Amino acid sequence: MDPIRRVTAPTLDVLDALLASDGPTWGLLVIKATGRPAGTVYPILERLEQQGWTRSSWDDDADRSGPRRRLHEFTADGAVAARELVQARGEAARAAARAAGTARPTHRPVTQ
Repeated sequence: MDPIRRVTAPTLDVLDALLASDGPTWGLLVIKATGRPAGTVYPILERLEQQGWTRSSWDDDADRSGPRRRLHEFTADGAVAARELVQARGEAARAAARAAGTARPTHRPVTQ
């Protein structure tokens, strides 16, 4: 597994959304959870897979109409590393809020 070269807010949001999912999830759910555009989310999902953080497979639900979905999930090492990065972001946000004299979080919680 390769390290993420540049950890951006959108990357952290995608990691957070994948961590919050109950299993393999498709890109549209990640887009909805993060509020980020498809042109941001799909390249991040591709990079995460290329770097060994996630793996993907095509949904084979023949009963569902429409195009097949590409399902994304963490590798074991990717899940551990993602939790560490997301936790570090939370700690940094809390420290910044304390320094600024506020108690509000600086990111949106992920919901499905």
